Amino acid sequence: MAVSQTNPMAMQRLTETAFCAWLGQAHPGAQLVYHRGLLALDASINSQTPKSDARHELARVARRAWWAAEQGLVHLVQRRNGPDDFTYLAIARPRPETLAALQSTLLLKEVA
Repeated sequence: MAVSQTNPMAMQRLTETAFCAWLGQAHPGAQLVYHRGLLALDASINSQTPKSDARHELARVARRAWWAAEQGLVHLVQRRNGPDDFTYLAIARPRPETLAALQSTLLLKEVA
């Protein structure tokens, strides 16, 4: 999946695998829209997202994005578009050489 500065898949549902693929090849400053809406509500069990599979995958993407931020791989940003409408972005951070070498191992780690 080739992702430019903005995500060409912005309106499609992003999978955790696609997020990890982007993370593995993203250059510092590259941006990925990983959700648009109200993430906490859309990923919750009480969500009105019609398919529970889609809701579960969104929760997985959100957890992976949070994990990547904790590892110092991305900055997480949200932009308000309107009431209950946000764009959630992951912005790639510069990586030290040692981290780049271990990246594939880190990305395979299961996120609880």
